[in-house]
Amino acid sequence: MNKLVLLVLILLAVISCKQPEARRPVSVSSGSFINASVERNKKLYAHEQSQIEKIMKQHKDNNYIASESGFWYYYNTKVEIDSFETPEFGDIVNYDYNVKALNGSLIYSKEELKTQTYAMDREELFTGLREGLKLLKTGETATFLFPSQKAYGYYGDEHKIRSNTPLICEVTIHSINQNQTN
Repeated sequence: MNKLVLLVLILLAVISCKQPEARRPVSVSSGSFINASVERNKKLYAHEQSQIEKIMKQHKDNNYIASESGFWYYYNTKVEIDSFETPEFGDIVNYDYNVKALNGSLIYSKEELKTQTYAMDREELFTGLREGLKLLKTGETATFLFPSQKAYGYYGDEHKIRSNTPLICEVTIHSINQNQTN
């Protein structure tokens, strides 16, 4: 009996000295979702790019400019005087704009959106419009062609603009009140 108890104690000691094993994950992520998302976004961008290029070819009389931010625009009214400056961080910009789909159908009119006041880079505004305002001087009007990622992106505006919708916006700056700290 003593030998049996001694044998059991030795077996328990050997078993209890075993190193703990790491638990294996229940599911393994291979990154395939991210890769699929990247491919889907590349195809979406290429499709929107071709639509925008088609519009630019149809309206060759407009002198389209490619911005560094990834959208295109042309001036409807350009101010040639150098004394007017473009808005900088903190400046208050008074402007109005309309929003159209790429097919030209009006989504929001200037009357519907009313004249806007925006503190540059201090308030929420969709990326393309925020970057577009930085290119204009007081009195200038420009038409911007925004791919969806520069417009309202994946979510849309939750009203009239659906997800992944490229836009055309005609923007007029009425005044720029410079921030005194600039």
